[in-house]
Amino acid sequence: MSSTTDFTLSIEGLTVSFDGFKAVDDLNLYIDKNELHVVIGPNGAGKTTVLDLICGKTKSTSGSIKFLNKELTKMSEHAIVRAGVGRKFQTPSIYENLTVLENLEVSYPAGRGVLGSLVFKRSTAVLQKIHEIAAEIMLDDQLDTEAGLLSHGQKQWLEIGMLLIQDPQLLMLDEPVAGMSVKEREQTGELLKKISKGRSVLVIEHDMEFVARIAQKVTVLHQGKILAAGNMEKVQSDPKVIEVYLGH
Repeated sequence: MSSTTDFTLSIEGLTVSFDGFKAVDDLNLYIDKNELHVVIGPNGAGKTTVLDLICGKTKSTSGSIKFLNKELTKMSEHAIVRAGVGRKFQTPSIYENLTVLENLEVSYPAGRGVLGSLVFKRSTAVLQKIHEIAAEIMLDDQLDTEAGLLSHGQKQWLEIGMLLIQDPQLLMLDEPVAGMSVKEREQTGELLKKISKGRSVLVIEHDMEFVARIAQKVTVLHQGKILAAGNMEKVQSDPKVIEVYLGH
């Protein structure tokens, strides 16, 4: 067992109340380096709220969120991104009228912001990085394509690429395969496994079959609390989980 200081992310006693309703209730969650961790749970379990808390969009009522030993609960959303936390929401936020290459380019850390992009030149290093990321997200043959013309799955990959180019140490993805074709889901599963080598990846997902394919560790949330945690096999056979998911 690693000590709590070795984890990429350690969440302890995390609670957030909205008008007396505890959306997240005394949560403890630890994510290791190079770990692909999936949080599952029925609607209203508090899954998206956990991501909101980690990235600073929502402030906790109590508890601690340490990322590489930095306390995130005291930091602004921008500071958390700069510290190395990347988050992808359910709807892809890409620049539809820019090409794939340009989308990746504007996401490159030195090219961010208006001033950045004015003084920012496409150096060899930048282009090299763009090509490397494009290959990883399976869009290396689409660099000149306008992002709006990509398939739904490709848009999701592009957005993952836009986060990867910032080299986050923790990448959080909210339902990454929603609305994808079967083939795209398989490819996304492979992509997520690949990008968790070298960083920690936290995924929120409904789709059990997909979770079983990718997860190293699974945490099941129910009514803001952890119902079960462990590998998929252990979690799937847990009577409490079966009851919540299947209502037996």
